Amino acid sequence: MVSALPPLVVMGVSGCGKSTVGSLLGQRLGMPFLDGDDFHPAANKQKMAAGVPLTDKDREPWLGRLGELLAAKAGDGATVPPIVACSALKRRYRDLLRSYAPEVVFIHLAGTAATIGARMEARAHEFMPRALLESQFAALEELAADEPHILGDVTQPLEVLVESLAQELQAGLPVQTTAGGPTRSERRQLQ
Repeated sequence: MVSALPPLVVMGVSGCGKSTVGSLLGQRLGMPFLDGDDFHPAANKQKMAAGVPLTDKDREPWLGRLGELLAAKAGDGATVPPIVACSALKRRYRDLLRSYAPEVVFIHLAGTAATIGARMEARAHEFMPRALLESQFAALEELAADEPHILGDVTQPLEVLVESLAQELQAGLPVQTTAGGPTRSERRQLQ
């Protein structure tokens, strides 16, 4: 039942498919999708387009805005919470988002630098050049056991990935640390 789902953040390095997966997952679950890139201030976009990684100071107001969007519908029983695409690479970024919407669940789209790099070379992005991929992988902090999340394998066919994520979400609160993470009953005990 869609109304029981929490707000979701589809996260990962640039080129992993956050916008595509988030949009398709939103359609599949009947949840509104918001692309975090649309909420970057112009100065952030210019910096990234020039190949300059953003600092935490650059990201903070942007993450605050995304947190507000996640929280806007999170506690309102009459509306459906959103799915937001956001890199959320560091724990402190995810903590900031959770400070607005404590029940948020992260969907981490994971893949190798080679796989994601090849995808980036095959696409044109408004402001995120392939040159920044290395800095994104360097900044990525794996999700901890206390951060409700699902891992998505970007090498899966898109339809299979979206369907498996939807089924996991509809089955209950996802909490997974590794491929050998908690069982479904253990995850339910963590709720």
